Amino acid sequence: MNENEAMQLELLRKQMAILQENLDQFFMIINGMFIFFMQCGFAFLEAGSVRSSNTVNILMKNTLDVFVGSLSFFAFGYPFAYGRPGNSFIGHNNFFGANVQYFEKSVIANNQTLGGYETSSSYFANFFFQYVFAATAATVVSGAVAERADFSCYIIYSFTITGFIYPVGAHWVWSPDGWLNTGAGTGLSMQDYAGSCVVHVCGGMAALAGAKILGPRLGRFSDDGLDKPIPGHSVPLVSLGAFILLVGFLCFNGGSIQRISKNGDGLEVSLSVTNTILSGSAAGLSSMLTHRVHSMVKGKGKYWSLLMTTNGGLTGMVASCAGCNDIAPWAALLTGSVAGVVFVFARQFVLWLKIDDPLDAISVHLFGGTVGTLAAPILAIRGQTINGVSVGGPIYGGGVDAWRGVGWSLVGLFSIGLWSGLCCFTLFTTLDMVGLMRIPKSVEESGIDMQKHGEHAYPETFVRIIDDRPETPRKNKVVKRNVASALVDKSLPAITTSAWDGQHPSEAGSSTNGCIEDPTRLSPSTAYNRK
Repeated sequence: MNENEAMQLELLRKQMAILQENLDQFFMIINGMFIFFMQCGFAFLEAGSVRSSNTVNILMKNTLDVFVGSLSFFAFGYPFAYGRPGNSFIGHNNFFGANVQYFEKSVIANNQTLGGYETSSSYFANFFFQYVFAATAATVVSGAVAERADFSCYIIYSFTITGFIYPVGAHWVWSPDGWLNTGAGTGLSMQDYAGSCVVHVCGGMAALAGAKILGPRLGRFSDDGLDKPIPGHSVPLVSLGAFILLVGFLCFNGGSIQRISKNGDGLEVSLSVTNTILSGSAAGLSSMLTHRVHSMVKGKGKYWSLLMTTNGGLTGMVASCAGCNDIAPWAALLTGSVAGVVFVFARQFVLWLKIDDPLDAISVHLFGGTVGTLAAPILAIRGQTINGVSVGGPIYGGGVDAWRGVGWSLVGLFSIGLWSGLCCFTLFTTLDMVGLMRIPKSVEESGIDMQKHGEHAYPETFVRIIDDRPETPRKNKVVKRNVASALVDKSLPAITTSAWDGQHPSEAGSSTNGCIEDPTRLSPSTAYNRK
């Protein structure tokens, strides 16, 4: 090879390296955008699950997760999670984007730093992708504390979890310096590909702490401890949000490889998204069937619940996060089936504890994440990395080392759950002591939107006034009312958004199939006139 050919070969090598780097970053950014869109799914899901007079408030909290979270994660969260150099507990570099070489065009192999400075090409792509994961963990809590958490409390919480609590757990598992990644001298490395533990157990424990300290919504449980459901105002919004989240999870798991230019990357991505949808589907069906059987046994009727089915499907996708890139499709079906059943009984367990969780966030994320964290090392094909060598799960002949890997996942599950739970319990307890945790009773009774935001999700509301004459129960009168007066007028009868069968709505209030609205929480969905 002459000198000219060698120069051309070297130039080609550099061009291929540049193309590879740009392609990998484009892959991360595109998947990150779809994961970011999951915030829209959470917004719809949570808005539909609360009463109409609290819709603006819950949407405001989701908006804050995006805006406050981005600032907090850029300034502190990403440096704590991935700032290098760092120690086994936490990172400590690149605060506020410091020590980043802007517009650096050199290709640095394996994303190594150059003279203590990280190139912007790797830094900003990684920051954005990791930020949307942090925002997901933060959003889990907003649903669990819905309709009663003070606005100031949520701002402080959102800043803290994205800026400190979540990043520390992410550092432990996903940073090259983290102790759960390096094994702390054991030679083990925790298997959590897309965050069943790092994201969802962390968020689920935070939700548990918040909901427990806040206490239930007014009227959620009777004086003798009986469950009194408070359905949201729009099942269609919940369903739409769930579908958006289902799509987002495909990118959440498929994009976690964070590259697409190496041999075998396409196969890993395709396996990840396949296992994700299989796990979600199996969980949705198993939760639907389990809930129907459970309802029959308890004498509550024979219902095919849409809400239980969609939440079950989300639980299965949460469970798939840990090992979706390293399990066979049959294992994904098994994981999802177990997760769906666990969701149904976890929900009953949370109610038994008298914890009010309007969106079942604890059952979906904490328990779903736990199932996934434990299933991944057991069902893995390649399994744990032990002393630099991949060891398959126990069912693939991994032997004693495989069970050591399962034990290390248990250590990680306990550590991250304990870290998130203690931090959030301390934070919420402190806020409760200074009176920043819960809104006043009068605000909770009348609705948060008008009292705290001066805005209502449905400014013009049609209220159906039912004729007093018992012989003509179908003669209704529709009156256009100003929402401000509707909010305080408690003389109106309760109404239901499900089809009216001639039964007085107050008598239909025991049904959990429709969305039963308090007259102080009206929405356009209640504005129909039976003819």
